[in-house]
Amino acid sequence: MATPAIPVALSTASVWPLRAHRAFELAADLGFDGVEVMVWVDPDSQNVEALRKHSVATGVPVLSVHSPSLLITQRVWSPDPVVRLRRSVEAALELEATTVVVHPPFRWQRRYGDAFSDLVAALEQESGVVIAVENMFKVRPPGGRRNARVSAFRPSIDPTDVGYAHYTLDLSHTAAAGMDALALADRMGDGLAHVHLADGTGIPKDQHLVPGRGDQPCAELLERLVAKGYEGTVVLEINTRGARYPANRVADLAEGLLFTRLHLGQ
Repeated sequence: MATPAIPVALSTASVWPLRAHRAFELAADLGFDGVEVMVWVDPDSQNVEALRKHSVATGVPVLSVHSPSLLITQRVWSPDPVVRLRRSVEAALELEATTVVVHPPFRWQRRYGDAFSDLVAALEQESGVVIAVENMFKVRPPGGRRNARVSAFRPSIDPTDVGYAHYTLDLSHTAAAGMDALALADRMGDGLAHVHLADGTGIPKDQHLVPGRGDQPCAELLERLVAKGYEGTVVLEINTRGARYPANRVADLAEGLLFTRLHLGQ
């Protein structure tokens, strides 16, 4: 029996500042297998019913939901991070998505941080949805020295320091953190359930470049996923905000998809 092909999805964040509905349309036009909904300041991304309609209209399924974990989304759905994560799982169930991506708690979210591991495990058991905790990177503190970097996350930027059932590996984040992406994938082991594919040049900035335009081992990682029988999704999560014309954005998305399928042997 042939091994099922690894699904390749498009993150709605990859079309920002366009709204989420354009991600569904572009995913359909370019031949992605689905989308990941980044729940953030885009009102479309916060509206589960609207997302369902976009999915039905385009024939593109929602494969994963990215919980509103960013600094700019701390009041999306609720100021309480527990409520936001619960609503993300509920949205995934309503949209028939199998995975929720979430960032580790911020350092100042003490109560949430203390309960985070147990919360993630309980929600997974209750819902059957995979909750994949993502690796992060250090940031420059306000007013800090040019080269100063601190972790805003608890206990660290590496979720394997705690240990969860499932992980998301983000290669733009490994670039910004100066981490070895393949070594991190090895530490995640069988818990590696989700991949955000992008590239970076190693500067301490979350660049989300088209894969192949930086120094991350994007191709090698994809080939390893196939060899190991990976059963998760690969999500193209690139930054196209600088696209001068719509055709430039489409070209970047098409290049990213082609790179991904090529190195997945598709």
